[in-house]
Amino acid sequence: MSVRGPGLELHDQPPSLPPHVDANPILSRWVTVRPDEVVEVQVGKVELGQGIVTALSQVAADGLAVRPDQVRMVAASTDGPDQGLTSGSMSTAQTRPALDLVCGNVRALFINAAARRWGLTPDDVDVDEGVFRSRPGAGPGPDAGLTYGALASDVDLNVKADPTLLVAPARTRSVGRDVPRIDLRDKVTGRPAFLQDLRLPGMRFGRVVRPPSPGARLTSLDPAVVDDLGVTVVRDGSFLGVVAPTEDEAVSAAEVLRGATAWDEPADLPDDNQLDAYLRAGPHEDVVLLDDDPTPAGMPEDAVTVRASYSKPFTAHASIAPSCAAARWEDDGSLSVWSHSQGIFRLRDAIAQVVQLDPHAVRVEHVPGAGCYGHNPADDVALDAVLLARAVPGSAVLTQWTRQDELAWDPLGSAMTCDAAATLTPAGELLSWDYEVWSQGHTARPMRQGQPSLLAAGDLAEPWPMLPAVDPGPAAGGGTTRNAVPIYSVGRRRVTGHRLLRAPIRSSALRALGAYFNVFAIESLMDELALATGQDPLELRLRHLDDERAREVLLRATAAAGWGSPIPDGTGRGIGFARYKGKGAYCAVVAEVEAVDAVRVRRLTVAADIGAVVNPDGARNQLEGGAIQATSWTLKERVRFDRRHITSQDWESYPILRFSEVPEVQVELVDRPGSPSLGSGEAAQGPTAGAIANAVAAAVGVRVRRLPITPAAVITAIESTEG
Repeated sequence: MSVRGPGLELHDQPPSLPPHVDANPILSRWVTVRPDEVVEVQVGKVELGQGIVTALSQVAADGLAVRPDQVRMVAASTDGPDQGLTSGSMSTAQTRPALDLVCGNVRALFINAAARRWGLTPDDVDVDEGVFRSRPGAGPGPDAGLTYGALASDVDLNVKADPTLLVAPARTRSVGRDVPRIDLRDKVTGRPAFLQDLRLPGMRFGRVVRPPSPGARLTSLDPAVVDDLGVTVVRDGSFLGVVAPTEDEAVSAAEVLRGATAWDEPADLPDDNQLDAYLRAGPHEDVVLLDDDPTPAGMPEDAVTVRASYSKPFTAHASIAPSCAAARWEDDGSLSVWSHSQGIFRLRDAIAQVVQLDPHAVRVEHVPGAGCYGHNPADDVALDAVLLARAVPGSAVLTQWTRQDELAWDPLGSAMTCDAAATLTPAGELLSWDYEVWSQGHTARPMRQGQPSLLAAGDLAEPWPMLPAVDPGPAAGGGTTRNAVPIYSVGRRRVTGHRLLRAPIRSSALRALGAYFNVFAIESLMDELALATGQDPLELRLRHLDDERAREVLLRATAAAGWGSPIPDGTGRGIGFARYKGKGAYCAVVAEVEAVDAVRVRRLTVAADIGAVVNPDGARNQLEGGAIQATSWTLKERVRFDRRHITSQDWESYPILRFSEVPEVQVELVDRPGSPSLGSGEAAQGPTAGAIANAVAAAVGVRVRRLPITPAAVITAIESTEG
């Protein structure tokens, strides 16, 4: 393709396509122009409540030179572009360049079509708000406008994107503005918006009877009870469930069926109170990230060394609504699935593998569900729905988990523990840094290891192996070692990670993966170093920061929080700071904590540099939401279990932050319009934990190194210090 138009250039050495366009090069998979003037845009990233669809609609609107209300975002499905997972705070960074190129190509093709209609050159045609007009003096008058819809029949979008067709950006009208969320009205007004609201013709309802504990096998089922239920009972090995005409009937039948079962239960879970020892016992996969000098020269005699160990428990995704899915086996043998998975193509391939279908015979469409921000049971319940629907071909089966299922069978965020040590001069110059961290793996997503990795697949009569979780590679930020390398200049560095190669408790991706814990530990140690040498924690950080963008974010946060100003007795301020994955967004958090009768976070001040900001309101919401979620993790959340069962199966045994406990959150954005856009969704997790821990230490004078920081944990720390 060789066309010219306003702002178009042809280069002797053409640029390459953005990676996600290179993998999905046909323009019509991204953009469809309707005769009713609506331009439909479909991306492979999914809406999880993070507002990404709104932000990407702004990018598309500017690329096409239309108003945002002229863009209709189509739900992601396996009919559209495959962009992999919606994870890692990469949606904007990966999709904005893709949409810039795709929408620029589409705009150029329509400019050419308008020029042909009028017998002009593309240089004589302009487009604004979706209307193509000739430039003054070029031909037809300004009233002779044409629209995308009017030109749709002239343009074939079933062509490959062309990297040599470089279109100068249209006049920006949407990007950088607070455009209202396009998905929010239905959600807040109670209109059907979620997968749980889905109703298809002839739909039936399913429930699965989960085993009582991990590894349990179904040994017997009372046939008389099955015969009397009056609903469809599905059993395949230890997979057991029902399909009924109504949801109430499905729930009741599943409870009756549960009472007719007997199970063989192993006692394989670790000791709930000895997680550090469990994680360290091995066997492990060992990763040495840095080892600047394994045999360093002796340190100065007056050097100060601080050593500490930190830890966190297993944590749950704890989505407010339990996971849900629908499936229907079609008359032609194909399969339709509706899911709130973060990776619809991987889910498609995993389901196809389990039920022995060609992946192209499985269609997965994303429908919003409860926000998960990691690998929650959305994928698992999709296979449940497929296995139940197989018993009633032609009927869609909506399957939902219970709250108890959700908390007991969720792929958890791994427990973690570390040993950290740093040496510095009495004047406060860091000389060495040693950091060693242990955890289970942080991703067991479908097809990650060539296996379906879906819960029910391990319960079938011919089960698929449930492999221990792995870690993403270094290029993707790692898992156990994500953000384990400090951003500061710390002298000699040794950073190692150890991933446990057995996993009786299933773990997988939870927002920020290992970064939440590693930043908590690093920022806690930085404050302990400041205390040991009599330095202000802010000054210690600034002294060891060479990155000017990092310094600006840290200074913005502390200035907005009033760092150094007087605060009441029993309260404290603390700092947390990191650059997510070492290459993403910069984020600094200052926490103000009251610790008298209880630990309460009164205020969080967040400053972030996420490069070019597409939707400032959306970015602020993401940072605020991440900080609040991290507050809940840091103060309250812990999965509890005995040697057989997960025992924290409701909101009493697995408490989360209540609305009455949510702190005031102020967010400052450092906008850099000329820089690549960076994700904001996971930037605040670790800094918030570090800031709260440091604020608690400032308020009570003792350090809590084991999360969560509950009143009991503070009392234990005080008693340990006094002892």
